[in-house]
Amino acid sequence: MNQAAPLPPRRRVLVLGSTGSIGTSALKVWREMPERMEIVGLAANQSVETLVRQAIETGVRHAAFTDAQAAAKARALLPPDVTVHEGAQGLVDLVRATGADLVLIAIVGVGGLAPALAAIEDGRHLAVASKEILVMAGEAVMEAARRRGVHVLPVDSEHNAIFQCLEGRGAGEVRRLLLTASGGPFRTLPASELERVTVAQALKHPTWSMGRKITIDSATLFNKGLEMIEARWLFDVPMSRVEVVVHPQSIVHSMVEFVDNSVIAQLSHSDMCFPIQYAVTWPGRAPNNLRPLDFATLGSLTFEVPRVDDFPALALAHHAGETGGTLPAVMNAANEVAVEAFLQERISFPAIWRIVAAVMDAHQTQKNPSLDALIEADGWARLAAAERV
Repeated sequence: MNQAAPLPPRRRVLVLGSTGSIGTSALKVWREMPERMEIVGLAANQSVETLVRQAIETGVRHAAFTDAQAAAKARALLPPDVTVHEGAQGLVDLVRATGADLVLIAIVGVGGLAPALAAIEDGRHLAVASKEILVMAGEAVMEAARRRGVHVLPVDSEHNAIFQCLEGRGAGEVRRLLLTASGGPFRTLPASELERVTVAQALKHPTWSMGRKITIDSATLFNKGLEMIEARWLFDVPMSRVEVVVHPQSIVHSMVEFVDNSVIAQLSHSDMCFPIQYAVTWPGRAPNNLRPLDFATLGSLTFEVPRVDDFPALALAHHAGETGGTLPAVMNAANEVAVEAFLQERISFPAIWRIVAAVMDAHQTQKNPSLDALIEADGWARLAAAERV
């Protein structure tokens, strides 16, 4: 981690994506420890009723909607002293208006990139739950954070686990980062049956309750592929030292193997309140009412090698991460388009991998891209993927 100014004991937290699963978990953490956490702003896309309830409960004076119609509707429902920002620029304006100590980025997709960079430039620490930010622009984000003395705290359960295991140790002491994966709903399904997978089946995740897009990503293992690239930038290690192991029980959230062959793991029940609370209280810890582990009744913990040949997302992600430049952004964008097409029942489940691979093959990677070049590559990949759909 970069050497940055410490966070205050009570954090003023801005939640971008407050109506999704991460955002609602963040508010659960706030209700349990208001002495450690103050909510100063909320943002969503279109979920007006949910955000209005959250705003009234938390007493925020600033909110934002990326959808202009939702913003207009919210203005009519919220107290007159609540400023409602709108559009993509509204997220940036929200960051600058709230003066938060910690900005929680829980927006799915590339929409969190601009407010994340704005927060860094303003010297606001980040808690990142949106993989796309570091997949698309990990080098630029982490360099900006180092330059401004800003902490980037991971909220994904896997990266938060690695963060806890490292406890300030440098990349030179790390042999491998071991990201655990549940394996998704099709962990044991024969490859010959993947063509017949339905949307309803793919949305039945065995462990976590998440949004539709990330649940499909978990089924294809693209979620874990994105996490590999994210870990590479968060912890400053090459892709060759980031690996995935399947752990169906989802109790061990990730592990670090050090150069002396010792392995440290972080364990807890599957509840996003654990990593969110740690990001808020770090470098300290605070008691809570979350369910503790009972090892006497837990049973066995098992681990497996991922089925890379049957689930090629991991190999595609490893190639994108090794190549760098614009290729990770292209992979991410193509996957978003393909997942949406699958959810609309326009393509088969394995076609997600085929479309992403084809778009990646067609792309001419640009090294050391600017943010404009990354956004351009993202747009190109979306069009290229849509053509293949």
